[in-house]
Amino acid sequence: MYPNLYYAFKDIFGLNLPGLRFVNSFGFFVALAFLAAAWVLTQELKRKERAGLLTGKEVKITVGKSASLAELLLNFILGFILGYKIIGLFLADNEQSADPQAFIFSGEGNLPVGLALGILFAGLKWWEKNKQKLEKPEERTIRIWPHDRVGDLVIYAAFFGFLGAKIFHNLENWNDFVKNPIEALLSFSGLTFYGGLICAAAAIYYYAKKHNIGFKHLADAAAPGLLLAYAVGRIGCQVAGDGDWGILNSAYVTGPDSKAVLADTSTFKQALESNSNFYLKTFKSVGVTSIDQVPHTSAVAPSWLPDWMVAYSYPHNVINEGVTIPGCVDEQYCSHLPVPVFPTPFYETVVCLIFFFLLWAFRKRLSAPGSMFAVYLIVNGIERFLVEKIRVNTKYDFGWIHPTQAELISTGLVIAGLALYFYVNRKKKATA
Repeated sequence: MYPNLYYAFKDIFGLNLPGLRFVNSFGFFVALAFLAAAWVLTQELKRKERAGLLTGKEVKITVGKSASLAELLLNFILGFILGYKIIGLFLADNEQSADPQAFIFSGEGNLPVGLALGILFAGLKWWEKNKQKLEKPEERTIRIWPHDRVGDLVIYAAFFGFLGAKIFHNLENWNDFVKNPIEALLSFSGLTFYGGLICAAAAIYYYAKKHNIGFKHLADAAAPGLLLAYAVGRIGCQVAGDGDWGILNSAYVTGPDSKAVLADTSTFKQALESNSNFYLKTFKSVGVTSIDQVPHTSAVAPSWLPDWMVAYSYPHNVINEGVTIPGCVDEQYCSHLPVPVFPTPFYETVVCLIFFFLLWAFRKRLSAPGSMFAVYLIVNGIERFLVEKIRVNTKYDFGWIHPTQAELISTGLVIAGLALYFYVNRKKKATA
């Protein structure tokens, strides 16, 4: 596992770059996910613009003005923060950079670099505006197309998606949130995908209405990219080991080298009992009170698949979950799971990549506005509902049924997707 890029570069290239501790593996792949989604969205918006399904909007801008004090101040602040905190972390000593999150939220930083970068950013802004300065500023009308707004759309989706993911995660794990609300809100871990999807969708809907972008066509254009982004983001979960994995695979136990070793029932039970404190504490939030209640199932990998695809111990995981790896001398990440689990992030990456290519192949055939997004809701809901069967999550008590938050939302998405698909296609036939 690679909790951050420092460990990846050290293991793969033999480079010791302490500053890379700041770049968490999960965050790195999330950034790649947004870039991938932005590219797909841009291509689809351009295609719809060429087909006449989306049009641009004329806006008036003033050109030739010099940089205002507010613009210079904003650029100085951005440059100062980047230099003081981000570059400061890369230049910090090993002790300071060992915990990037603590460094970012502390008062520590590199003041000279922060001031220098702040002045540089402000100077570049002044130079840029001064180069375009006219003797008499003039007002011009330009046409902005939907694909020109992809940057804004990505920022909206990132901000409100992260906010929604944190809110829904803390609602799902309310007891942990109440114990330490500040840490729960500021932590980079603990995100619920559907919370992010719902809040980001609401923000994008508002943005689309504000700028007269047809929301159905925008949603259709975004659908393939959402699947691709989710697949790439789940690679980050798998690589970092963020705790978003499946239930125990009782066909294996973890060996001293962190690899899965085939085990019989008695060996599995012995592994559970010898680590009973860990498992009772881990599964306490989902109602487990005895070691016999720990969720697990048995599945042996076929001969043509590596064992880690059905049983993975997540060595050196980013949340330090599990027990100490024998002989590990790392100062921060030295844990693996005593019994391997199903690597559900890997499964979701594979399935969502397949769905992405299917939607991309059929995107021109689903011509009714909204139908592409409807199919996305259906396949995404089905995928998440099925993977929940081998994942550990807090369950709600509704009498004879005990669904998880994700199962409830995924079921709702499938129903909504089916309803939307039949509605938009019936509407298209009625107007044909």
